[in-house]
Amino acid sequence: MSEIAANTKTRKPSLLSRLVRRIILVIWNAKGWSVVGDIPRDIKKFVIAGAPHSSNWDIVFFVGATAERGIKPNIIAKHTLFNWPIGRFMYDMGGIPIDRRKRANYVEQVAEAFATREELMLVLAVEGTRSTDGSWKSGFYHMARAANVPIVPTWVCNASKVLGFGPPIYTTGNYGEDLLKIAQYMRSKLPDFDRFKVLEQQALDIIAGKRDS
Repeated sequence: MSEIAANTKTRKPSLLSRLVRRIILVIWNAKGWSVVGDIPRDIKKFVIAGAPHSSNWDIVFFVGATAERGIKPNIIAKHTLFNWPIGRFMYDMGGIPIDRRKRANYVEQVAEAFATREELMLVLAVEGTRSTDGSWKSGFYHMARAANVPIVPTWVCNASKVLGFGPPIYTTGNYGEDLLKIAQYMRSKLPDFDRFKVLEQQALDIIAGKRDS
């Protein structure tokens, strides 16, 4: 762990990170977004599985929503982004460096980060890219499973400008069944949204043995 990372809790956040957060919150409020649902206060570590990933504004939605709920989100990023001159900014924005050169893969590195922190709220864009058909990558599940933390399904509705946090879901080791629980929750909030229909079918196909992930 770098000296910057070790001192993150004891020093004042950088001027740039404070300015960026302030700008993000101004945009969030100006656009009239709101939040529904909440996360139990006794849960200090979890994976936020956010979808859909349809806009470059997604980071604004999530930072604004988590700030409104008193959550300081974390993100994972390439370790090279944590060097000078932006290293301090990246840590202050909740960044967790992942070094793909290490023997431990990224799931193990994330699990280690969870193990060494008292609080960690990791935000992941589970679809991977904006061009997805709605299928989710399985990395979020393996991270939560390895770290033994719950998954908080989180949905975004651009039309109504609402972001919603769902109930924490603990992994059982049965990926298909757990993904189906998440998919059914997401569909209960946006039943006509095509990407969540694809997600539900993905889970059913995994359960039926038609696909692995």
